[in-house]
Amino acid sequence: MDRLARFQANRSRLFGLAYRLLGEAGEAEDVVQEAYLRWDTDARDNVVNAEAWLTKVVTNLCLTRLTSARARREAYVGPWLPEPVFTDRGPLEIAEERESLSFGVLVLLERLTPPERAAFVLREAFGYSHREIAEILDLTEANVRQLCHRARRHVTEARKRFTATREDRRRMTERLLAATVEGDVAALERLLADDVAAWADGGGRVTAARRPVLGRDKVARYLAGLAHHPLAASVEIELRWVNGEPGLVARTPEVLIAVMVPDPGPDGLAALRTVLNPDKLAFAAAQQA
Repeated sequence: MDRLARFQANRSRLFGLAYRLLGEAGEAEDVVQEAYLRWDTDARDNVVNAEAWLTKVVTNLCLTRLTSARARREAYVGPWLPEPVFTDRGPLEIAEERESLSFGVLVLLERLTPPERAAFVLREAFGYSHREIAEILDLTEANVRQLCHRARRHVTEARKRFTATREDRRRMTERLLAATVEGDVAALERLLADDVAAWADGGGRVTAARRPVLGRDKVARYLAGLAHHPLAASVEIELRWVNGEPGLVARTPEVLIAVMVPDPGPDGLAALRTVLNPDKLAFAAAQQA
């Protein structure tokens, strides 16, 4: 197998790794491209394990970017959410990796240090052993075990565990869509958890709430109000699989406007996360082109 073919055999996995580490699809693509340039110029033809070599390069490129990203996100206008990626078709829709791809988990990963995030993703999403992660991160195996333990604790303590089948999630999202389009406050209230939170990421580029809307009544009225927005008549809303979860996609014939991902809990929808920032919708829009 020639050099390019060896890289291409790992490309989709490398993108999935970089995307989970960064939460930004465009940045992940840049990292994969930079990894290819290094592979093409620095890797020797006798590299036995291309996967290990490339995984280490991509992980370390992401760690460097995460350090600068933290400062940018602290100055971000309003809530920061990951870039959405459509997964109803494509390399990221892999059942055993779906949970690590979800919006809820990617948001929680923002609380981790870069090394904790890398250790968690490598371990939980891709099944690397502690010894393999230690080699990738140039740490001792004991240090990696501590990183994985801390990261798992932070993520599991903050995330309410609720198991819903894909079909259940799809039905809940369809009901959310119907109630929102109809502006049916009562139907929305029946769908929402009492402590539901709605987050909107406009990044200062478009109008969006800079603080979360909290509570069943306020969120229901917030969603119902969308049906009366001046642009509502010209917007088409459809259900698509986003980050391994059913989501709602709003678009005109020309422009992708918003992607909303609902997160169910035991008592109804617990969180609604909507990306409106056009910069963050560019990758998803290109997927639809």
